[in-house]
Amino acid sequence: MKSQIIASDIELESSEVTNQIWDNNLVKKLKAFGQSSAFTLGGFGILLLIWYIISKLTTDALPGPYATLSVLWEMLKDPFYDYGPNDKGIALQLFSSLGKVFLGFGLGSLVAIPVGIVMGANAFCKKLFYPIVQILKPVSPLAWFPIGLAVFQSAGTATIFIIFITSLWSTLINTAFGVGSIPDDHKNVAKAFGFSTRRYITKILIPYSLPHIITGLRLSISVAWLVIVAGEMLSGGLGIGFFVWDSWNALSLEKVISAILIIGLVGLLLDRLFTLLEKRFSYTA
Repeated sequence: MKSQIIASDIELESSEVTNQIWDNNLVKKLKAFGQSSAFTLGGFGILLLIWYIISKLTTDALPGPYATLSVLWEMLKDPFYDYGPNDKGIALQLFSSLGKVFLGFGLGSLVAIPVGIVMGANAFCKKLFYPIVQILKPVSPLAWFPIGLAVFQSAGTATIFIIFITSLWSTLINTAFGVGSIPDDHKNVAKAFGFSTRRYITKILIPYSLPHIITGLRLSISVAWLVIVAGEMLSGGLGIGFFVWDSWNALSLEKVISAILIIGLVGLLLDRLFTLLEKRFSYTA
């Protein structure tokens, strides 16, 4: 009977300790979230103040925060309207751009990851292809547009092509670096245990290089999102880039700045998504 009471007291104390730990962790998380939110709001407050001052210094040639945010609110109230080819809601414009971005980015990744693995795993291939990568990587996206237009005879497809060709380099380089930095100890262990090529790739190469690959994908999606605006300005049709150009032609700087804010927000969300993936995947030896 006495032992049962002691066991019960121990369980109660253990439960109290566990609850206290959970409470402490919750308090720490809430405190960290509060600090992060405060810094974020402070930063946006400074941005709005600078924006307001510039607007007044230019005698309202640049629309101020209130006028722009009012237009942005009107855009967001009915984002899915469709009144014709050149008059569509901001959500339809945004989804069209995201579709092109993910298609070009996906195709680029399908090329970049295998080529990066080959370059990282084989010194001869690295010496052969690396100079080509360094020559093509700095080329401006706009320089690729005429080539895409000549080959595909379609402005929309040419836009996807320039996203593809400009977004693959970061993934390729990071993948090659990740594969090339696998420690010799890992390779020796694989040889000692007689790993087949498939087993080596699935158990060592991909797990070890995966964080580097995800970092490359994160950089590539940022490039793809940058490129889409310029590409759609040239190609026209439907998309957030075309919306910016069309709003400028309509002399609506409020819509232009509103679109810039939306572009920045979407870019931030895409970056945060891949940041979460980076934290989620890590290689443990």
